[in-house]
Amino acid sequence: MPIYEYRCESCGTVFSRLQRVGAGSEGVTCPQCGSDQVERLLSAFSSSVSGGSSSTVSAGSCGPST
Repeated sequence: MPIYEYRCESCGTVFSRLQRVGAGSEGVTCPQCGSDQVERLLSAFSSSVSGGSSSTVSAGSCGPST
């Protein structure tokens, strides 16, 4: 199951939650203030290239970093 990041629209707290793939934000509440007004964020990610290379590709980039 992936970890999704959320931001509370009431207090601004950013938090993570482990959920099933494709699950919506129904039932997700802010751990700080208890509000159900939360927005799922786009998370940055990186992945390694196999073959011993230390280059990574991050979300928002066009290719391996140098």
